[in-house]
Amino acid sequence: MSKISPCLWFNGEAEEAANFYVSLLPGSKIETVQRNPVDSPSGKAGSVLVVEFTLAGQGFMALNGGSHLEYTQAISFKIDCADQAEVDRLWDGLLAGGGQAVRCGWLKDRYGVSWQVVPGVMMKYLGGADREGAKRAMAAMMQMVKLDIAELKKAYEGA
Repeated sequence: MSKISPCLWFNGEAEEAANFYVSLLPGSKIETVQRNPVDSPSGKAGSVLVVEFTLAGQGFMALNGGSHLEYTQAISFKIDCADQAEVDRLWDGLLAGGGQAVRCGWLKDRYGVSWQVVPGVMMKYLGGADREGAKRAMAAMMQMVKLDIAELKKAYEGA
């Protein structure tokens, strides 16, 4: 496990959010739940303070920080997907309960966290040897909200 892990700030939803994320990705689990030992700005004694969890092998921490802070799209989490079925499943899962689709494979989940749901083959199309094909694939991607592998391939191949 890496020495560096993202810490996500919540206002009382840390455990709920961690369970939501863990439910979406294989190889994920809640590691520990730490509770407030005393009443504090982050919550009452006994309430959840920190949840450490693993998403597909990457460690995360969810912190109930005691106030609401907005996330920015300047930081996002990229998920490499094996195929369109995985893109669709994760896209729909992350949008469930009030998420917002953005564009080019980006979305914000119900907590405001930004994600990129990306097919693993996308870099083949955007960085492939056929530079004209890569330009067409990039132009196609820029028109998409959820990424569509078949359409990216079609654009790259000029079909």
